Amino acid sequence: MRRAVVLLVLAAAVSLVAIDRTLAPLTPLRKAGSATFGAVQNAVGAAARAFAGDARLRAAEQENAQLRAELLSAGTPAADAGVMGRHQGVAAHVVGFGRQSVTIDAGAAAGVERDVTVLNADGLVGKVTWAGPATASVSLITDAGSSVGARMAGSGELGVVTGMPGEGLLRLSLFDPHAPLRPGDQVVTMGSAGSRPYVAGVPIGTVTEVESVPGAATRTALVRPAARLSALDLVAVIVPRPGR
Repeated sequence: MRRAVVLLVLAAAVSLVAIDRTLAPLTPLRKAGSATFGAVQNAVGAAARAFAGDARLRAAEQENAQLRAELLSAGTPAADAGVMGRHQGVAAHVVGFGRQSVTIDAGAAAGVERDVTVLNADGLVGKVTWAGPATASVSLITDAGSSVGARMAGSGELGVVTGMPGEGLLRLSLFDPHAPLRPGDQVVTMGSAGSRPYVAGVPIGTVTEVESVPGAATRTALVRPAARLSALDLVAVIVPRPGR
């Protein structure tokens, strides 16, 4: 019986994502429907998580606490040391999956807005592309349209990370074609103006292969995302603190 309910939950979540993408031009209707769909997703998600028992709930709470601690402490360059003083993390669960997007069970009522950072305890997940009252859509960093300003954690070299749909990898392009680059190097977010859509210092991933393109204007490499995008559950959305 429980297995059947869980399967129905997953089917409903996928259907909601499909409806969300199909009705993209109908924003007013989406906002109205979000309140209804969000309430259903929240209730269904809570029921599904309850099946895992108290131990699963305690683990999620511990992960949430750890995630918030990480958000509010280290991980940002000195130039952006005040970012987390101006922002806070809104915890949410992934309740639906699309091709290169997910739906989370937190929306405008929790302070979630468009064009803000979404991450988990491992690293960058993506950015919010639409927010209803109780749910929001998140575009993953592997999406073809994703472009994230990046900085090498060691050398400080700047570049851009773009999505590679279907491969589970990212492509890094450094502005300096002669910049040092090797497998194992860590890539973090450079940060956006006003910290939107991306705050600085969030792990993006690890270089797995340096590409050799003679005469190229940039230095390129393949990057494996730090976050397991195919197994997302608890995430945090970085939003401005109330009144700021």
